[in-house]
Amino acid sequence: MTSVNILIAVCLAYVSILFLVAFIAERAGTQGRGDWLLRSPLVYTLSLSIYCTAWTFYGAVGNAARSGLEYVTIYLGPSLVILGWWWILRRLVRIGRSHKVTSIADLISSRFGKSNTLAIVVTIMAVITVTPYIALQLQSVTLSLSFFAAAEQGVDVSTIDAEAAAFWIAVGLAVFTVLFGTRNLNVNERHHGVVIAVAVEAVVKLLALLAVGFFVVWGLAGGISETLARIDASDLGRWQTDSSRWATLTFLSAAAFLCLPRMFQVMIVENDDERHLQIASWAFPLYLMLMSLFVVPIAVIGLDVLPEGSNPDLFVLSLPLSEGREGLAMLSFLGGFSSATSMVIVATLALSTMVSNHLVMPVFLYRHRDGASQSGDVRETVILARRLSIMGIISLGYVYYKMSGGSGALTAIGLISFAGVAQFLPAMIGGILWRGATRYGALSGLIIGFVLWVFTMLLPSFGPGAVLSAETFETGLLGLGLLRPQALFGIEGLDPMVHAVFWSLLLNVSAFVAVSLFTFPNPMERLQGAQFVNVFEHSGQARGWNASVAESEDLMIMAQRILGAQEARHLFASQARAQGLTGSLPEPTPDFLQRLERELAGSVGAATAHAMISQIVGGTSVSVHDLMAVADESAQMLEYSSKLEAQSRELSQTAAQLREANTKLVQLSAQKDEFLSQISHELRTPMTSIRSFSEILRDTKGMGPIEKAKYANIIHVEAIRLTRLLNDLLDLSVLENGQVTLNKQTGTLSELLDRALATAQASSSRDLKINRRHVNETIMLDTDLDRLSQVFINLITNAQKYCAAPHPELTIEVNDLGGVISIDFLDNGLGIPKDARELLFEKFSRIGAQDSNGAGLGLAICREIMSRLGGDITYLAQAKGTAFRVVLPQSKALAAQ
Repeated sequence: MTSVNILIAVCLAYVSILFLVAFIAERAGTQGRGDWLLRSPLVYTLSLSIYCTAWTFYGAVGNAARSGLEYVTIYLGPSLVILGWWWILRRLVRIGRSHKVTSIADLISSRFGKSNTLAIVVTIMAVITVTPYIALQLQSVTLSLSFFAAAEQGVDVSTIDAEAAAFWIAVGLAVFTVLFGTRNLNVNERHHGVVIAVAVEAVVKLLALLAVGFFVVWGLAGGISETLARIDASDLGRWQTDSSRWATLTFLSAAAFLCLPRMFQVMIVENDDERHLQIASWAFPLYLMLMSLFVVPIAVIGLDVLPEGSNPDLFVLSLPLSEGREGLAMLSFLGGFSSATSMVIVATLALSTMVSNHLVMPVFLYRHRDGASQSGDVRETVILARRLSIMGIISLGYVYYKMSGGSGALTAIGLISFAGVAQFLPAMIGGILWRGATRYGALSGLIIGFVLWVFTMLLPSFGPGAVLSAETFETGLLGLGLLRPQALFGIEGLDPMVHAVFWSLLLNVSAFVAVSLFTFPNPMERLQGAQFVNVFEHSGQARGWNASVAESEDLMIMAQRILGAQEARHLFASQARAQGLTGSLPEPTPDFLQRLERELAGSVGAATAHAMISQIVGGTSVSVHDLMAVADESAQMLEYSSKLEAQSRELSQTAAQLREANTKLVQLSAQKDEFLSQISHELRTPMTSIRSFSEILRDTKGMGPIEKAKYANIIHVEAIRLTRLLNDLLDLSVLENGQVTLNKQTGTLSELLDRALATAQASSSRDLKINRRHVNETIMLDTDLDRLSQVFINLITNAQKYCAAPHPELTIEVNDLGGVISIDFLDNGLGIPKDARELLFEKFSRIGAQDSNGAGLGLAICREIMSRLGGDITYLAQAKGTAFRVVLPQSKALAAQ
């Protein structure tokens, strides 16, 4: 039986070999040798196998044993993404190379105006979301070690002290990662040694899984046909799949393939040539297919052969051991160990880079804001920050492992991390495809999605009573039923994983889009947005620096402390030669500063490098192309804004007109009601009188002639009154319908006024002084003089009846206004109230109670008459008393002269 000590010795030997391979590759890369291997598409493709961690090595079999073919989704998502590399991955790689992106936090930060706040949020989220995944690796290695120890001691695996083993494994991984990944502060953050080591581990874990698979199929099952027969007879073939889980798992694995920090590191940051994606597009799915080839056979044979209750996550170990194949079991253990270590190394390297660049360096620069060149050894600070970060991140993984008890299924733990990193997807994909996306939109989406992920998935993963109380699971947070972590907003019945992913991503995307639509990007965001979205047009362009105040010596001092003295001198000397200078310091031209920023960004991130250059240079300038792009965009926005303002004004005017029309309609409606009441009264009153007096005449015996005459006269007057009212109504109806026939006559205006005054004054006993200038009234008219006289009579009668002055006067003025003749009727009364003027010429309009003797039809008839005569009648608001103006066209007035 293989002892644990031998196993540990083999692991140390294996790690030493990896370290040697990595050291040789790192040195070859530094010296510029071995590019055929270090920068080959084969190594790049194998490095992508970092996706296959202990979760897939052990957990895929366990998942198949528990859930059937559901494990396929974990391979399907990444395969779809890499097969469609032309749309997303090629764009990401081009952006990464153009902008010297060092991490996913750097990418999102750079896209949204190099926002440090955004980078900090993404970094903190990445550390928290990846922590369960690191715990998963610790759990898998600890389980496999415990399994060997239990077999050696002949005891049950549950009696082994797994926590101590996990602790020492965590320590070993931390030391190994520090030695591997932080020996140098590599420009561009490329780690040839780590990539080669990951490629070697990819081969080891593939060979290990294939070896176990061959053993199971041909050694235990008896061949392919027998294996297929046992699969058909097993429960796996009959298990039903949940379509919602399938769709969600496929989406999650695709999102994680893009957003996991370690995948971003090897796929984007370590990419030397975007053409490598073309080969990886078929080679990586092939690798995944080989990794998953024997998953089902191992699961089925394991369920058949091993005792009931065996942990299916360890079938790849327990099957060889149960048959006494210790060598194969050791190879399987190395495969799982390789899967776990490679993931932890690359993930912690990526996260430590993010922590140092976006958490430590901004604080460092803030505390030394007097000048980066005087701030001490930045290089050592960065390296120290990364080493401490690596140890801190692995410690978090160990704490999570302890808190979760190390008893959860590997697949369930991995999905928690997948759902967490998937929260980066809207900001990342939206940022590279949508220029309208803003920093506030990305920040809102990330925070909302992250909070929901924590509440609905991370905290519940510890179980009821651990972090969230059992009451919270049952009744919701703070007793609110809508805030139950696994039945948010009252929606029940969903799978917990599907539920968490649905709500977190739905609200994440909604907040991202909504806030972006209602916020405005600053100039830097717009510049970066244009370069990211149109990366294939802007790959060779970037904004430049205004180097007028920069000193090459200051730049050299700063570069030495970040890149290292040798690399900085080499960079400056090469640039000086390129400028045709003989010294070692180049001129601080915009191109040189652009190149220097890219080199610094490779070590400390784009945002930090930008800030450091800014401290020395003091400002940036942008290219003419960028300025034109911004100007075009601004012009479009201004035009759009102007259109919106114009539409808003039109809407406001329309609304005002509608309000005015509504007010008028309300007034008209009130007048109509009043008129109906009045006209009923006007009709009923004479009718009542006529009926009453006619009954008296009929029924009274012995009535004298005087009384008869008196009553007959009353009947006559009331009949005339009734007739007049009906005539007015009929007259107005005829005028409105256009059925009136004009009877044109010739006469002077003076004579017409005389006749109108005589008629009006004859029907009234009230004195009215008339003021006229007859010299202006010698105008010949050729129109319907009777109708025009009707207008004059109405106006004169109104003045007689309604002028409130103690000595009423009416002034009639005739003026030639050029093209028209105006006849003004002005009295010395109080005028008409402002609120009554608009309805003055409407039918049945009555000004308060003063028109108690009329039906309110006079002015409406006047307006209709003047309209038929080709003239107009208006109220003169600026006059002191009541004033009306009658206007006749000159042709009507002069035609007869």
